[in-house]
This record gives sequence, C-alpha cells and structure tokens, in this order.
Amino acid sequence: MRESPCVRNCCLDQHDCCLGCGRLLNEIVEWHSADSIRRDTILILAAQRLTQRQQLYVIRHPAADPSG
Repeated sequence: MRESPCVRNCCLDQHDCCLGCGRLLNEIVEWHSADSIRRDTILILAAQRLTQRQQLYVIRHPAADPSG
C-alpha cells in the first residue's frame, strides 16, 4: 500500500484542502482505511489540486513564475 503523501506542512484552506499535500480533509481522514485503488485516486486528485493552486498563484503573481 502507498504511504501517506503528508509532507508535515498541514494547513487547510477555506475548502478544507491541505496546502501541503493537496488532500481534502475527508481524504486525509479516509486515508488509513482506503484500499490501494482509492489511495491512488486520492493521490491523483491531490496532485491536480496542487497544480491548480500553483497555476492560480502564478496568474495572480506573475513575478513568481520560475519559468520567466
């Protein structure tokens, strides 16, 4: 089974999404009882959330874009 994606940078936003790992609060609670298929799904969704958050940040703060 996959290990927790927790990066010990836990802080929830207004949507109960962890700023560190990208999981929703209910996914964090569910993690230990989830089977491997559900864990894979949670990891995919969390990665998508982190990517979206980064893209929004770059749009709002263009000077922070590392690509240029």
